[in-house]
Amino acid sequence: MTCAPVSTTLSAVIARRRLAAAALVLAAPVLASCGGNFNQQTNQVYNPAEGVDERSGAVDVLNALIVSGTNGSGTVVTTFVNNNQNTDDRLKSVAGSGPDASLKVTPGGPTTIPAGGLLNLADKGRIFVEGERVKAGYFVELTFTFDRGQAITVEVPVVNAAEPEYADVPQPSTSPAGIESTTPSEAPSESPSEPAEESPSADES
Repeated sequence: MTCAPVSTTLSAVIARRRLAAAALVLAAPVLASCGGNFNQQTNQVYNPAEGVDERSGAVDVLNALIVSGTNGSGTVVTTFVNNNQNTDDRLKSVAGSGPDASLKVTPGGPTTIPAGGLLNLADKGRIFVEGERVKAGYFVELTFTFDRGQAITVEVPVVNAAEPEYADVPQPSTSPAGIESTTPSEAPSESPSEPAEESPSADES
């Protein structure tokens, strides 16, 4: 019996689910910690994907990486876990730092990290970056800033969008609206025709 080929659409959906599942595996001990006692295995870091983890702050950064389809540009993928069980937090800014301080960031997508919950950019994120080191095989230094939690700086790997597990990650093409743009050293544009609105300050790290 000959089976029909699986569609590329189905493959993309499966790829997205794998990224989301990887993040949930990492986040499970944190999300479950308020519900009972767990053995020491819950404290072991299991990273089923290629990203990096940083758990030192009020917000955990899990499986962080950049997916690049074209040298010089890519999409930030990570999961934020809010360790505060009572108060929401919010992703305030994303910026390059250290050797990647000139990184251009085009932010977008949801920013709220629910109390005791998570925000998974693999599903909903639209944070695009452009820079010299945004190439598969390189590392890029990123700083994530939050409303309440401390800023987190990590060196994240850049992976190839051609790999099946990243097939459904959107690549830079437009400039979506969302969290503040945080391109270091970029002067804010003047728009006298519009009234000034309250906005968070750039790069508090």
